[in-house]
Amino acid sequence: MIDRALFTLTLLCALGSGLIAGVFFAFSNFVMKALERLPAAQGIAAMQAINVTVLNRLFLGIFVGTAIVCVATTVVALAFRRQPFPVAILVGTALYVVGTFIVTGACNVPRNDIIAAVDPNSAEAVAVWADYLRSWTTWNTVRTIASFVSSASFIIALRG
Repeated sequence: MIDRALFTLTLLCALGSGLIAGVFFAFSNFVMKALERLPAAQGIAAMQAINVTVLNRLFLGIFVGTAIVCVATTVVALAFRRQPFPVAILVGTALYVVGTFIVTGACNVPRNDIIAAVDPNSAEAVAVWADYLRSWTTWNTVRTIASFVSSASFIIALRG
């Protein structure tokens, strides 16, 4: 019973972190590059709209839910596993929670707050937008890699 539950939880972690990796990859790979091609005022306005729209039940449910399921999976693996602890679960959880969830709150959300407060037509908008594009995308790439490797770690754990 516990082995089936652990398998199911691990599968949910692999799927959730993989899905989030795909979302973040899309942003770093082509969404932000497309926004960069726009005039600053249009890029800022588009990103402001994206940042409001992303705060929906489905995205947040998967993003936050995956973090919760990762932690729960680690607890179940620690508490009930009779065999040696599957290190891949611990690695996957650490990468998702720290590299994806915490990086979002510590690095990307503060930048989103800055861009939300900018008047797209102000004199400062061009400089703020240039800094935002560089720094937000850098941290988003960190989140992409962390969630992708997290997914791979959970897949490895499923094989063991």
